[in-house]
Amino acid sequence: MTRPDLLALTPDALAALANRGLVKRAAKELDAGVVPALDTDPAGAVQGKFPDGTTTTLPPGTTLDAAGCSCGAAGVCRHRIAVVLAYQRTQEATAPAELWSPSAVTDADLAALMGERTLRRARRAFQAGYRAKLRHPTAEDQTAQAELPTCTVTFLVPGDLSYVHTDAVNRDEATALAVWAFREAADAQDTVDVGGSPTTATDLTAVTDLLDQLLLDGATNASEVLDVAWQRLHRDLSVQRLHWPAAVITDLLAQLTAYRRRSADYEAERFAALLTELHARTTATGPRAEVLGPDEPAETPLKRVRLTALGARLRSESTADVYFASGDVVLVQRDTPLRTSRQLAASNVVSESATRSASRAVTLKTSRVAKTSLTPVGTSWADLPQALVIDDYDAAAAHLAELPPRQVRARVEAELVRAVRVAEVSGPAYDPAAQRLTATLHSATGTTCVLEANHRAVAPNSLDALAQALRANPTTVTGAVRRHRGTLVVDPLAVHTETGVVVLDLAADTAPQPLPPGVTATDPLSAAVDSALTVLAEAAHRGLDHLTDSLLARVREVGTHLHRTGLRTAAARVTAFADAPAASTWLGAHLRLLVTADAR
Repeated sequence: MTRPDLLALTPDALAALANRGLVKRAAKELDAGVVPALDTDPAGAVQGKFPDGTTTTLPPGTTLDAAGCSCGAAGVCRHRIAVVLAYQRTQEATAPAELWSPSAVTDADLAALMGERTLRRARRAFQAGYRAKLRHPTAEDQTAQAELPTCTVTFLVPGDLSYVHTDAVNRDEATALAVWAFREAADAQDTVDVGGSPTTATDLTAVTDLLDQLLLDGATNASEVLDVAWQRLHRDLSVQRLHWPAAVITDLLAQLTAYRRRSADYEAERFAALLTELHARTTATGPRAEVLGPDEPAETPLKRVRLTALGARLRSESTADVYFASGDVVLVQRDTPLRTSRQLAASNVVSESATRSASRAVTLKTSRVAKTSLTPVGTSWADLPQALVIDDYDAAAAHLAELPPRQVRARVEAELVRAVRVAEVSGPAYDPAAQRLTATLHSATGTTCVLEANHRAVAPNSLDALAQALRANPTTVTGAVRRHRGTLVVDPLAVHTETGVVVLDLAADTAPQPLPPGVTATDPLSAAVDSALTVLAEAAHRGLDHLTDSLLARVREVGTHLHRTGLRTAAARVTAFADAPAASTWLGAHLRLLVTADAR
């Protein structure tokens, strides 16, 4: 009796069940001649006896971590993996099986797996609606994967639900949601909205009055008494699991607090953008999970998570944001103490005590029974999922152009942090006026993109560390990507060279690097849009009830400038606000400018 489940376990699938180091070690020992003697009984159980006396038995219908091994290791050990690999080597190659999709799983199958009570809990999430990003099986990789709002579900063995792998504690519920997502999707769809109903403007009518009042008062005149109403609204939205508008309110209150404290964290343009985003999510129609947030808990515990660090960005002199690859998405741990950041930012992390929020923020914890272990990142960037890797820069720029407006997209952390493969670097230059380092990155496919890094006082050595890394034949650059005038632009976090990973913001004692001078060219369209955004942000900062004639004159000037550059719709919206200053006209003009700025 053959075991198709063992034959279907690829090295990547085994790495997901254990870790890549164990898989490599088991394969290396097999190649060195440490091969277990295999025996298969009539029931299909595969037993392997190793030269050192260790015995491992893999019964059918039993996951690897539940299989018996005399070594006594908890979880999946190298002996279990070695038996799988040895068994695969003894079987003759067969014709590829027909592709299987999780959509073939019926509700009866799910009920048999998890019971009706668990299935009912999953159905409540289905009725509220959620968005899933899918990876369909192919002839080269028959595993299927669903990226849900708070976890990733991978079907490692076609047709066998016992080999479903997920980092969520509630494995069965996540499996049901993933199955329903595949059932909803067509063969070619990679993103699908499941269940729920379209969002309408009436869902958030309670926001309108507070938003209008804050716009009329502005940051300079906003009363702290009004903060109580915002906090009460935030609690109400959180109870309803409307995560995205609740998160906007959190950021708005943080901006108001920073302004009152005269903190450098306050930015008028950031404050204005948050006001407009809240308005956009209030009035937008579309999938609830995309506009307002998934009907999931604010935080989901993860049973065992494996993360690959992608770098870090300093937020202050004592804290940093650390970015991790987890499956096909990027997670971020915010406000990490600097000492911890230095340990995490270039490491592989395995944690048994972590939580993940709906916005893809992760929190790593340690306790007596659940530990977090670190190993150097090494060559792990070479094994990153293809969804996080950019090889063709033009294709990546085209994909960014197709995204919905940022103001109504899912409000997730590190949404566009990617690993950019680099074949060559040319034209590094430093613009002393803008304090900006730029270079051209070349891909193996012949496309090019722009690397652009700005000096920040909190990380004084980052540009010198970047210049040094660009001279060391970098192979991969991680960072946030965006599109500008049809070209991909990368804001780097870390660089992988032949000597290892350089985390730019955490670099210390880097000698100043000589660079040829450069000049950052500003195109007329960007200048017009940026000027208009600055003036409208000043209006929101002062408050619409406190506008001066000189400020309204500046609004008309930027409107005229927009018209001359060909942005006539934006110009008309801006001029309409100057002629009739009100919350509705300001929001209409500012939203148009923000969408234009993202699409340029």
